[in-house]
Amino acid sequence: MDSTLAKGLAAIEWMARQQRDCRVTDLAQAFGMARSNAHRTLQTLVECGWAVQDPATSAYRPSLRLFELGALVGEAADVGALLRPHLAALAQATGETIHLAVLDGAEIVYLDKFDSPLPVAAYSRVGGRAAAYCVASGKALLAATSLDVPALRQRLGTLAAHTRNSITEFDALFSELERTRARGYAENREEWRLGVCGLGVPVFNARGEAVAAVGMSVPSIRFARTQARELADRITACARDASITLGYRASATAPMNTTKRRRLE
Repeated sequence: MDSTLAKGLAAIEWMARQQRDCRVTDLAQAFGMARSNAHRTLQTLVECGWAVQDPATSAYRPSLRLFELGALVGEAADVGALLRPHLAALAQATGETIHLAVLDGAEIVYLDKFDSPLPVAAYSRVGGRAAAYCVASGKALLAATSLDVPALRQRLGTLAAHTRNSITEFDALFSELERTRARGYAENREEWRLGVCGLGVPVFNARGEAVAAVGMSVPSIRFARTQARELADRITACARDASITLGYRASATAPMNTTKRRRLE
């Protein structure tokens, strides 16, 4: 390994995470290096265009070149391809049908799926759509947006009943999304199709945006409370690992456990 290159890359990442201008002594202390080495590293980054130095304070900060490259990488990355190994591992571990879905207006669209090999399994198809408020992946993504009641009404329009268990009142949906944020995952208990339940957890990118959701469809006969809890732990871990793959960084607390919004009538 080229230690000089590794040191320079580590310095760039460290500066970017400080979210403030940094001095030579800051870098020297952070990496346990001599002040002269820290100065040489920073000056090299400036000369190569990866950092800029404030002429008034002599402090350093990352240049916008990092942002430009990050934007290019983000545009080029195929989220589905990046996350597919995580979905495959979850499918193998649980034996249930696993989806990757995104929010499109009032609906979710299935981008990828792994079918269950079990004799009784939930059916869906890639490219298919479902009402976001009726399925777990949709509720997970709606919860991540933290919309209040008027915003939910504007986004979703009428809450039609697809089964006798569908949520058809916005106050009830708001409460359900609050519960979803608090526990870190969403549930669907035969709200879209009778006999089919589900779980969903959002996947976050490096900017903390919910860009997709991992979903699991389970026949209701296999969705007893204890089974649901075990499956929820597995899908939450999968979504966490998927988020890390997309550059998300957070504490051990589930990213959906955010401060609750006030209900607005």
